[in-house]
Amino acid sequence: MATNNNSTAATLALIADDMRQVDKVIAARLSSSVPLVSQVAQYIISAGGKRLRPALLLLMSGALGYTQAERFSLAAVVEFIHTATLLHDDVVDESTMRRGRPTANESFGNPASVLVGDFLYSRSFQMMVETGSMRVMQILAEATNIIAEGEVQQLMNTHDASLTEAAYLDVIRSKTAKLFEASARLAAVLAGSSAEVEKACADYGQAIGTAFQVIDDVLDYDGDAAEMGKNLGDDLREGKVTLPLIIAMQRGNEGQCDLIRNAIEVGATDNLQAVIDVVKNTGALDATRQAAAAQAQLAIDAISGLPDNPYTKGLLQLAASLLDRRI
Repeated sequence: MATNNNSTAATLALIADDMRQVDKVIAARLSSSVPLVSQVAQYIISAGGKRLRPALLLLMSGALGYTQAERFSLAAVVEFIHTATLLHDDVVDESTMRRGRPTANESFGNPASVLVGDFLYSRSFQMMVETGSMRVMQILAEATNIIAEGEVQQLMNTHDASLTEAAYLDVIRSKTAKLFEASARLAAVLAGSSAEVEKACADYGQAIGTAFQVIDDVLDYDGDAAEMGKNLGDDLREGKVTLPLIIAMQRGNEGQCDLIRNAIEVGATDNLQAVIDVVKNTGALDATRQAAAAQAQLAIDAISGLPDNPYTKGLLQLAASLLDRRI
Protein backbone atom coordinates (compact mmCIF):
# COMPACT_ATOMS: atom_id res chain seq x y z
CA MET A 1 0.00 0.00 0.00
CA ALA A 2 2.78 2.42 0.89
CA THR A 3 4.50 1.79 -2.43
CA ASN A 4 1.27 2.46 -4.28
CA ASN A 5 0.62 5.68 -2.38
CA ASN A 6 4.19 6.80 -3.07
CA SER A 7 3.72 6.10 -6.78
CA THR A 8 0.51 8.12 -6.87
CA ALA A 9 2.20 10.96 -5.00
CA ALA A 10 5.04 10.89 -7.53
CA THR A 11 2.50 11.08 -10.36
CA LEU A 12 0.71 14.05 -8.82
CA ALA A 13 4.08 15.71 -8.13
CA LEU A 14 4.52 15.98 -11.91
CA ILE A 15 1.69 18.51 -11.99
CA ALA A 16 2.15 20.15 -8.57
CA ASP A 17 3.19 23.50 -10.08
CA ASP A 18 0.35 23.30 -12.61
CA MET A 19 -2.15 22.59 -9.84
CA ARG A 20 -0.99 25.68 -7.95
CA GLN A 21 -1.82 27.71 -11.06
CA VAL A 22 -5.25 26.06 -11.17
CA ASP A 23 -5.77 26.98 -7.51
CA LYS A 24 -5.03 30.61 -8.36
CA VAL A 25 -7.67 30.54 -11.10
CA ILE A 26 -10.15 28.92 -8.72
CA ALA A 27 -9.53 31.54 -6.02
CA ALA A 28 -9.91 34.39 -8.51
CA ARG A 29 -13.09 33.06 -10.09
CA LEU A 30 -14.85 32.19 -6.82
CA SER A 31 -15.21 35.87 -6.03
CA SER A 32 -18.74 37.23 -5.86
CA SER A 33 -20.36 40.45 -4.70
CA VAL A 34 -22.70 38.28 -2.61
CA PRO A 35 -20.69 37.18 0.47
CA LEU A 36 -22.61 33.93 1.06
CA VAL A 37 -21.80 32.71 -2.46
CA SER A 38 -18.07 33.07 -1.88
CA GLN A 39 -18.34 31.66 1.63
CA VAL A 40 -20.13 28.43 0.69
CA ALA A 41 -18.09 27.89 -2.48
CA GLN A 42 -14.84 28.45 -0.62
CA TYR A 43 -15.98 26.09 2.14
CA ILE A 44 -16.37 23.11 -0.16
CA ILE A 45 -13.39 23.91 -2.42
CA SER A 46 -11.10 24.33 0.59
CA ALA A 47 -12.11 20.88 1.89
CA GLY A 48 -9.48 19.58 -0.49
CA GLY A 49 -10.22 16.20 -1.93
CA LYS A 50 -8.32 14.33 -4.57
CA ARG A 51 -8.84 16.83 -7.43
CA LEU A 52 -8.59 13.88 -9.81
CA ARG A 53 -10.53 15.49 -12.65
CA PRO A 54 -8.34 18.59 -13.06
CA ALA A 55 -5.31 16.40 -12.39
CA LEU A 56 -6.37 14.14 -15.25
CA LEU A 57 -6.68 17.11 -17.62
CA LEU A 58 -3.22 18.39 -16.62
CA LEU A 59 -1.53 14.97 -16.85
CA MET A 60 -3.07 14.27 -20.24
CA SER A 61 -2.00 17.73 -21.44
CA GLY A 62 1.54 16.88 -20.37
CA ALA A 63 1.41 13.51 -22.09
CA LEU A 64 0.39 15.23 -25.33
CA GLY A 65 2.94 18.05 -24.98
CA TYR A 66 0.41 20.85 -24.49
CA THR A 67 1.84 23.62 -22.28
CA GLN A 68 -0.40 26.66 -22.85
CA ALA A 69 -2.06 28.42 -19.89
CA GLU A 70 -5.57 27.64 -21.15
CA ARG A 71 -5.27 24.23 -19.49
CA PHE A 72 -5.34 25.93 -16.06
CA SER A 73 -8.65 27.65 -16.78
CA LEU A 74 -10.30 24.48 -18.09
CA ALA A 75 -8.99 22.45 -15.15
CA ALA A 76 -10.68 25.00 -12.88
CA VAL A 77 -13.90 24.69 -14.91
CA VAL A 78 -13.87 20.92 -14.46
CA GLU A 79 -13.38 21.32 -10.71
CA PHE A 80 -16.22 23.87 -10.50
CA ILE A 81 -18.59 21.52 -12.32
CA HIS A 82 -17.61 18.67 -10.01
CA THR A 83 -18.04 20.87 -6.93
CA ALA A 84 -21.49 21.95 -8.10
CA THR A 85 -22.53 18.32 -8.44
CA LEU A 86 -21.26 17.62 -4.89
CA LEU A 87 -23.30 20.49 -3.47
CA HIS A 88 -26.45 19.26 -5.19
CA ASP A 89 -25.72 15.57 -4.45
CA ASP A 90 -25.39 16.16 -0.72
CA VAL A 91 -28.74 17.96 -0.63
CA VAL A 92 -30.49 15.19 -2.58
CA ASP A 93 -28.84 12.47 -0.46
CA GLU A 94 -29.32 14.37 2.81
CA SER A 95 -25.64 13.71 3.53
CA THR A 96 -24.13 15.15 6.67
CA MET A 97 -20.42 14.42 6.23
CA ARG A 98 -17.99 14.70 3.33
CA ARG A 99 -14.20 14.63 3.40
CA GLY A 100 -14.23 14.33 7.17
CA ARG A 101 -16.28 17.40 8.00
CA PRO A 102 -19.91 18.58 7.84
CA THR A 103 -21.33 18.97 4.33
CA ALA A 104 -22.17 22.45 3.06
CA ASN A 105 -25.88 21.72 3.38
CA GLU A 106 -25.34 20.68 6.98
CA SER A 107 -23.43 23.90 7.70
CA PHE A 108 -25.29 26.46 5.58
CA GLY A 109 -28.63 24.80 4.80
CA ASN A 110 -30.11 23.24 1.67
CA PRO A 111 -31.18 26.47 -0.11
CA ALA A 112 -27.69 27.99 0.07
CA SER A 113 -26.07 24.76 -1.15
CA VAL A 114 -28.38 24.42 -4.15
CA LEU A 115 -28.06 28.07 -5.16
CA VAL A 116 -24.27 28.18 -4.78
CA GLY A 117 -24.11 25.00 -6.86
CA ASP A 118 -26.05 26.92 -9.53
CA PHE A 119 -23.53 29.77 -9.23
CA LEU A 120 -20.64 27.37 -9.84
CA TYR A 121 -22.36 25.91 -12.91
CA SER A 122 -23.03 29.36 -14.36
CA ARG A 123 -19.50 30.57 -13.57
CA SER A 124 -18.18 27.46 -15.35
CA PHE A 125 -20.12 28.38 -18.47
CA GLN A 126 -18.82 31.96 -18.35
CA MET A 127 -15.29 30.56 -18.31
CA MET A 128 -16.05 28.13 -21.15
CA VAL A 129 -17.24 30.99 -23.34
CA GLU A 130 -13.99 32.84 -22.64
CA THR A 131 -12.06 30.06 -24.38
CA GLY A 132 -13.75 31.00 -27.65
CA SER A 133 -13.79 27.33 -28.63
CA MET A 134 -17.11 25.88 -29.72
CA ARG A 135 -15.65 22.37 -29.38
CA VAL A 136 -14.68 22.97 -25.74
CA MET A 137 -18.15 24.31 -24.99
CA GLN A 138 -19.75 21.35 -26.78
CA ILE A 139 -17.78 18.80 -24.72
CA LEU A 140 -18.48 20.44 -21.38
CA ALA A 141 -22.13 21.26 -22.12
CA GLU A 142 -22.74 17.64 -23.16
CA ALA A 143 -20.93 16.33 -20.10
CA THR A 144 -22.90 18.55 -17.73
CA ASN A 145 -26.18 17.48 -19.31
CA ILE A 146 -25.33 13.77 -19.15
CA ILE A 147 -24.23 14.12 -15.51
CA ALA A 148 -27.62 15.67 -14.70
CA GLU A 149 -29.39 12.81 -16.48
CA GLY A 150 -27.33 10.33 -14.48
CA GLU A 151 -28.31 12.06 -11.25
CA VAL A 152 -32.00 11.85 -12.14
CA GLN A 153 -31.68 8.20 -13.19
CA GLN A 154 -29.95 7.37 -9.90
CA LEU A 155 -32.80 9.08 -8.05
CA MET A 156 -35.31 6.95 -9.97
CA ASN A 157 -33.29 3.82 -9.11
CA THR A 158 -33.23 4.39 -5.35
CA HIS A 159 -34.78 1.65 -3.24
CA ASP A 160 -35.12 -0.55 -6.35
CA ALA A 161 -33.68 -3.93 -5.35
CA SER A 162 -34.22 -5.31 -8.87
CA LEU A 163 -31.61 -2.99 -10.43
CA THR A 164 -29.30 -4.85 -12.83
CA GLU A 165 -25.54 -4.57 -13.17
CA ALA A 166 -25.98 -3.02 -16.64
CA ALA A 167 -28.34 -0.35 -15.29
CA TYR A 168 -25.93 0.38 -12.43
CA LEU A 169 -23.03 0.84 -14.88
CA ASP A 170 -25.15 3.12 -17.08
CA VAL A 171 -25.69 5.43 -14.12
CA ILE A 172 -22.07 5.65 -13.00
CA ARG A 173 -20.83 6.17 -16.56
CA SER A 174 -23.17 9.15 -16.74
CA LYS A 175 -22.94 10.45 -13.21
CA THR A 176 -19.25 9.95 -12.44
CA ALA A 177 -17.22 8.76 -15.42
CA LYS A 178 -18.52 11.39 -17.87
CA LEU A 179 -16.58 14.24 -16.26
CA PHE A 180 -13.41 12.12 -16.17
CA GLU A 181 -13.98 11.41 -19.86
CA ALA A 182 -14.52 15.10 -20.64
CA SER A 183 -11.39 16.11 -18.69
CA ALA A 184 -9.18 13.73 -20.67
CA ARG A 185 -10.85 14.61 -23.98
CA LEU A 186 -10.37 18.35 -23.39
CA ALA A 187 -6.61 17.88 -23.12
CA ALA A 188 -6.60 16.22 -26.54
CA VAL A 189 -8.70 19.02 -28.02
CA LEU A 190 -6.40 21.68 -26.54
CA ALA A 191 -3.38 19.83 -27.96
CA GLY A 192 -4.96 19.68 -31.44
CA SER A 193 -4.78 15.89 -31.43
CA SER A 194 -6.22 13.61 -34.09
CA ALA A 195 -9.70 12.14 -33.71
CA GLU A 196 -8.06 8.78 -32.94
CA VAL A 197 -5.97 10.20 -30.09
CA GLU A 198 -8.94 12.18 -28.78
CA LYS A 199 -11.00 8.99 -28.60
CA ALA A 200 -8.17 7.15 -26.84
CA CYS A 201 -7.96 9.90 -24.21
CA ALA A 202 -11.74 9.90 -23.76
CA ASP A 203 -11.79 6.10 -23.44
CA TYR A 204 -9.10 6.30 -20.76
CA GLY A 205 -11.11 8.92 -18.86
CA GLN A 206 -14.33 6.93 -18.99
CA ALA A 207 -12.65 3.71 -17.86
CA ILE A 208 -10.70 5.29 -15.02
CA GLY A 209 -13.79 7.20 -13.87
CA THR A 210 -15.82 4.00 -13.85
CA ALA A 211 -13.11 2.15 -11.90
CA PHE A 212 -12.95 5.02 -9.41
CA GLN A 213 -16.69 4.85 -8.69
CA VAL A 214 -16.78 1.05 -8.49
CA ILE A 215 -13.99 1.10 -5.89
CA ASP A 216 -15.84 3.89 -4.06
CA ASP A 217 -18.85 1.61 -3.84
CA VAL A 218 -16.67 -1.14 -2.37
CA LEU A 219 -15.46 1.21 0.35
CA ASP A 220 -19.00 1.86 1.56
CA TYR A 221 -18.95 -1.74 2.82
CA ASP A 222 -15.25 -2.27 3.43
CA GLY A 223 -13.79 1.08 4.39
CA ASP A 224 -13.04 3.11 7.46
CA ALA A 225 -15.29 6.10 8.14
CA ALA A 226 -12.45 8.17 9.61
CA GLU A 227 -10.21 7.46 6.62
CA MET A 228 -12.93 7.97 4.01
CA GLY A 229 -14.32 11.14 5.53
CA LYS A 230 -17.90 9.90 5.18
CA ASN A 231 -20.24 7.61 7.07
CA LEU A 232 -20.01 3.88 6.41
CA GLY A 233 -23.29 2.58 4.99
CA ASP A 234 -24.38 5.93 3.53
CA ASP A 235 -25.22 4.30 0.18
CA LEU A 236 -27.50 1.79 1.87
CA ARG A 237 -29.20 4.46 3.97
CA GLU A 238 -29.90 6.44 0.79
CA GLY A 239 -31.33 3.35 -0.91
CA LYS A 240 -28.55 3.27 -3.51
CA VAL A 241 -28.14 -0.10 -5.18
CA THR A 242 -24.45 -0.56 -5.95
CA LEU A 243 -22.44 -3.41 -7.46
CA PRO A 244 -21.50 -5.13 -4.16
CA LEU A 245 -25.19 -5.44 -3.30
CA ILE A 246 -26.18 -6.56 -6.80
CA ILE A 247 -23.54 -9.32 -6.83
CA ALA A 248 -24.36 -10.36 -3.24
CA MET A 249 -28.01 -10.84 -4.22
CA GLN A 250 -26.95 -12.86 -7.28
CA ARG A 251 -24.83 -15.19 -5.12
CA GLY A 252 -26.66 -15.25 -1.79
CA ASN A 253 -29.23 -17.71 -0.51
CA GLU A 254 -32.88 -16.78 -0.10
CA GLY A 255 -32.47 -15.43 3.43
CA GLN A 256 -29.42 -13.34 2.51
CA CYS A 257 -31.21 -11.91 -0.53
CA ASP A 258 -34.25 -11.03 1.56
CA LEU A 259 -32.04 -9.25 4.09
CA ILE A 260 -30.39 -7.09 1.43
CA ARG A 261 -33.60 -6.50 -0.50
CA ASN A 262 -35.37 -5.27 2.62
CA ALA A 263 -32.44 -3.02 3.58
CA ILE A 264 -32.48 -1.44 0.11
CA GLU A 265 -36.24 -0.94 0.00
CA VAL A 266 -36.46 0.51 3.50
CA GLY A 267 -33.17 2.43 3.39
CA ALA A 268 -32.40 1.55 7.00
CA THR A 269 -28.96 0.71 8.36
CA ASP A 270 -30.19 -1.17 11.44
CA ASN A 271 -28.87 -4.38 9.89
CA LEU A 272 -25.80 -2.78 8.31
CA GLN A 273 -23.33 -5.20 9.86
CA ALA A 274 -25.40 -8.19 8.75
CA VAL A 275 -25.52 -6.77 5.20
CA ILE A 276 -21.75 -6.20 5.25
CA ASP A 277 -21.25 -9.79 6.39
CA VAL A 278 -23.36 -11.11 3.50
CA VAL A 279 -21.53 -8.90 1.00
CA LYS A 280 -18.18 -10.23 2.24
CA ASN A 281 -19.21 -13.85 2.67
CA THR A 282 -20.64 -14.14 -0.84
CA GLY A 283 -17.40 -12.82 -2.36
CA ALA A 284 -19.21 -9.77 -3.71
CA LEU A 285 -16.47 -7.36 -2.63
CA ASP A 286 -13.77 -9.36 -4.42
CA ALA A 287 -15.94 -9.62 -7.52
CA THR A 288 -16.56 -5.87 -7.45
CA ARG A 289 -12.83 -5.22 -7.15
CA GLN A 290 -12.29 -7.47 -10.16
CA ALA A 291 -14.81 -5.38 -12.11
CA ALA A 292 -12.83 -2.26 -11.17
CA ALA A 293 -9.60 -4.00 -12.22
CA ALA A 294 -11.10 -4.75 -15.62
CA GLN A 295 -11.96 -1.05 -16.06
CA ALA A 296 -8.47 0.00 -14.96
CA GLN A 297 -6.99 -2.36 -17.56
CA LEU A 298 -9.22 -0.79 -20.24
CA ALA A 299 -7.81 2.60 -19.23
CA ILE A 300 -4.24 1.33 -19.49
CA ASP A 301 -4.89 -0.26 -22.88
CA ALA A 302 -6.55 2.91 -24.22
CA ILE A 303 -3.42 5.05 -23.93
CA SER A 304 -0.86 2.45 -24.98
CA GLY A 305 -0.21 4.48 -28.13
CA LEU A 306 0.48 7.83 -26.44
CA PRO A 307 4.03 9.27 -26.40
CA ASP A 308 6.34 7.60 -23.89
CA ASN A 309 7.05 10.32 -21.33
CA PRO A 310 6.73 10.83 -17.55
CA TYR A 311 3.14 12.11 -17.87
CA THR A 312 1.97 9.06 -19.80
CA LYS A 313 3.71 6.84 -17.26
CA GLY A 314 1.90 8.81 -14.55
CA LEU A 315 -1.47 8.18 -16.21
CA LEU A 316 -0.72 4.47 -16.35
CA GLN A 317 0.27 4.50 -12.67
CA LEU A 318 -2.90 6.41 -11.76
CA ALA A 319 -5.00 3.64 -13.31
CA ALA A 320 -3.08 0.98 -11.41
CA SER A 321 -3.28 2.90 -8.11
CA LEU A 322 -7.09 2.90 -8.12
CA LEU A 323 -7.06 -0.82 -7.41
CA ASP A 324 -5.51 -0.25 -3.99
CA ARG A 325 -7.58 2.82 -3.22
CA ARG A 326 -8.65 3.14 0.42
CA ILE A 327 -9.85 6.77 0.50
